[in-house]
Amino acid sequence: MDVKEEDTSEESKKNHISYYRSLCRVISEIQKEKEQESEPAIKSHLDSRVDAIEKDKKRIREMFPDIKEEEWNGHTN
Repeated sequence: MDVKEEDTSEESKKNHISYYRSLCRVISEIQKEKEQESEPAIKSHLDSRVDAIEKDKKRIREMFPDIKEEEWNGHTN
C-alpha cells in the first residue's frame, strides 16, 4: 500500500478515526437491514457491501498501526 506522509498526519489521523467509526455504524445499519430482509439476492448484496466496508476499515487501521483498539472504538480515557 502506498501511503503518503500527509495521509498519516495528526489531522488525517483524526479524520480517519472519525470515518472508521462511521463505517462501523454503517455496518450495523446494514446488518439490521439484513435481519429484516427475506430475499436471498438482497441479503447477498448486503453481505458484499459489508465485506467491502470491512476491507476499507482494515486499510485505515493499517495506515495507523499505533492506534489502540479502544481509540478505534471510541473508548479512550
